[in-house]
Amino acid sequence: MTFSLASHVTSTETDTGMVLLDERTGRYWQLNDTGALVLRCLLSGGTVASAASTLRERFSGAPEAATADVEKLVDALRAAKMVAS
Repeated sequence: MTFSLASHVTSTETDTGMVLLDERTGRYWQLNDTGALVLRCLLSGGTVASAASTLRERFSGAPEAATADVEKLVDALRAAKMVAS
């Protein structure tokens, strides 16, 4: 499955992660380093599994926890209509 930002969403990299702006509502989403890492992975063609693998490599954590964290972020972004997939 391919992920992309919705056409009404713009992103800006920050020193501590990334900020997304929903231009329809004016609502901002601030992603920390970890959230930005996951989103970058997904936007570059990665999958939930590969994003979770990247998290495990960067932060030594349990595979199940990394996958659950990625899925939770994806679900939240989809619910807010910030990404298209």
